[in-house]
Amino acid sequence: MNNTEYIYNAFGVSQRASLLIEDAQRAVEDKFKEIEAIAEFNQLKVMRAFADNKVSERHFMPTTGYGYDDDGRDTLDKIYAQVFGAEDALVRHNWVNGSHTLATMLYGVLRPGDTMLAITGKPYDTLEEVIGIAGKDGNGSLKDFGVKYKELELINGDIDYENAEKILKTEKIRAVMIQRSKGYGWRPTYSAEKIGDIVKFVKSISPDTVCMVDNCYGEFADIYEPTDFGADLIAGSLIKNPGGGLAPTGGYIAGRRDLVELCSYRMTCVGIGRECGATLGFNRQAYQGLFMAPHTVLQALKAAILCASAFSILGFETDPAPNGERHDIIQSVKFGDKDKMIAFIQGIQKGAPIDSFVVPEPWDMPGYQDQVIMAAGAFIQGASIELSADAPIREPYIAYMQGGLTYESAKLGITVAVDNILKLDD
Repeated sequence: MNNTEYIYNAFGVSQRASLLIEDAQRAVEDKFKEIEAIAEFNQLKVMRAFADNKVSERHFMPTTGYGYDDDGRDTLDKIYAQVFGAEDALVRHNWVNGSHTLATMLYGVLRPGDTMLAITGKPYDTLEEVIGIAGKDGNGSLKDFGVKYKELELINGDIDYENAEKILKTEKIRAVMIQRSKGYGWRPTYSAEKIGDIVKFVKSISPDTVCMVDNCYGEFADIYEPTDFGADLIAGSLIKNPGGGLAPTGGYIAGRRDLVELCSYRMTCVGIGRECGATLGFNRQAYQGLFMAPHTVLQALKAAILCASAFSILGFETDPAPNGERHDIIQSVKFGDKDKMIAFIQGIQKGAPIDSFVVPEPWDMPGYQDQVIMAAGAFIQGASIELSADAPIREPYIAYMQGGLTYESAKLGITVAVDNILKLDD
């Protein structure tokens, strides 16, 4: 028994699971090289933005109170704008998660009487109450403020262009919402270029319609971002890809300068916008997290590819396939069986660095319409760039795994999950 096998054995992992993982890894080595080239490009892009904006120690100094003239905060905004190919950006620690950041973008742009079209199907579960298609009336949703909502289901994973054209030609659509990642669905994640094609289609019919993108989980998975291809606004969370595993909280919005300004008014208040907001020592982690992000995303992508390879060997359908195109860090595995899905989630938790002794169970999680089971053994609570997995308790019982600060640690979690499935079948 070699040293690695000894450690796996200490985790209770069978030799059969270890050997299967090694086979799975060998099968995707060429794919690893492909994504390493993307990571190198993105790392250089971030380095160029740091150099162009002359980042130094002074940018890490904390501010308090109003936070006027916080050069570290303002320079970080400029760096994000440059990295994401946008006119302007906001990066703030006081956005508590991706849903909060996306809600700020929606409320910043939309006004009473406006209509928003979700062109990629129903948005992620936690936005349903924000929009007003779930939850109680009178809770402050967009619906309460007179914002109308339309939704188009995807056709075989692609946009329903025919009906989208009809709506855009016959109704005044203020904003189109595009979700880059699959959420709790089973469809392809869209590349930045694909989103650019959607934006071009919308603008060709309705030039004044604002195209907004939920960019969560997709940052640095490609060498381009949706704003490079004409998206008006994008938003995401710093405890996902762009925080690099170091940012302890926060979010970002990037895009057209006039629209970013509107979002800043919703973030604080009209007349103040981005001018206030003490950083309280957050800047160093935000800068260093962005610096680490291309490499950290590479680790998460390698973990996702390994997961796809291993569970394909076990006979499960995966999305993406092991050697398929990847435009975010999420790996879906369709189990078709509740017990196997739960065993997978519990295996990921057991292989995590934090709370490995905890056994996840389905529960009524705030903001979700179904019970959810979640593995989240992370240093930063809820950080999806760290190894995690979650699943709604509904057919066809699909689990969604993402993250991994290091490939080696994520590999352990995946190995334990494989072992759980093998033991369940015995």
